Amino acid sequence: MAIQTIIVGTGRHIPAVIVPNSAFMHHQFHGPDHQPIDKPNEEILEQFEAITGIHERRYAPDDLLTSDMAFLAAEDALASSGIDRESLDGLIVAHNFGNVRPNAHRSDLVPSLAARVKARLGIRNPGAVAFDLVFGCPGWLQGVIQTDCMIRAGAARRVLVMGADTLSRVSDPHDRDSLIYADGAGAVILEGREGEPGEGILAHAARSDTFEHSTMLLMGPSYRDSAFLEAFFLKMEGRKLYRYALHHVAGAVKDCLDKAGVDLRTVAKVLIHQANLKMDEAILEALCRLAGLEGAPPGLMPMTISWLGNSSVATIPTMLDLILKGDLEGHAIRPGDTVVFASVGAGMNINAVVYRFPRS
Repeated sequence: MAIQTIIVGTGRHIPAVIVPNSAFMHHQFHGPDHQPIDKPNEEILEQFEAITGIHERRYAPDDLLTSDMAFLAAEDALASSGIDRESLDGLIVAHNFGNVRPNAHRSDLVPSLAARVKARLGIRNPGAVAFDLVFGCPGWLQGVIQTDCMIRAGAARRVLVMGADTLSRVSDPHDRDSLIYADGAGAVILEGREGEPGEGILAHAARSDTFEHSTMLLMGPSYRDSAFLEAFFLKMEGRKLYRYALHHVAGAVKDCLDKAGVDLRTVAKVLIHQANLKMDEAILEALCRLAGLEGAPPGLMPMTISWLGNSSVATIPTMLDLILKGDLEGHAIRPGDTVVFASVGAGMNINAVVYRFPRS
């Protein structure tokens, strides 16, 4: 009997603060040259929504930190799994900025967020090793991949993998790209079980294209106040990132499917990082072409970006939890379904996982 890595619990925390696009109607937007953008904000916001699909996003309230949201998602996952938290062998928190307090303009990374979450969960077991993972937006999925490797190597049996970020606190209010960013947290518990091959994680793949593409997402100054907080705000070269994703992501996912021996025609859902509606649709179209399909079946790719925005490492686990708990209208995952997870982000990094839900 082979060891299979199975999802035994999921959880999420969606912040309560809803920020519609209209909240940015009176912002002063500037370009990389620090000059004001010569367009009315109404036009900027209309173009933004048409491209990204975002009409609102969620921000964490001032009294909530990234580690707090990771803790809340973890508690939700533990409740759904019914396992004893002391039986965990590991806790991984994927994030990119640590705890950023409102208006503090610095990242708090010591101790690790995973250590803080473990302490707040009240876990005393010293064998439950807690560590952070920074891998851009694909960080949560990379944590899943690392966990699968640990389980198959016999180094762990149960691991809690969380993804949490507060991108709203590293967003330049004068940068149009910052309209994409949001906050949130999601979590899964993975467990190694003996079973027949063909269930759980079937295959995974990852790549890092750093030689030419490492600076497409980086920290930089405000577009309006260049002398202020020289490298605090998240910046991206949106058009270059878009082209990179279209050129590389579909191929990486197809390679992962081939590695798993799975035909895209048999896949129930493709859960892709919620970065940009048009980009995700183009990636799915490219994947379908590579798989010999004329178009994507209806409902293959759920989307939450319209109301949750891009919460980085939290987008996929949040969406997974919404579907599994029946909270994402029009979408369901059933026993025996095969699901593809895929993400792309700073690094530039890409990863993918093919997962089959157990039939019982």
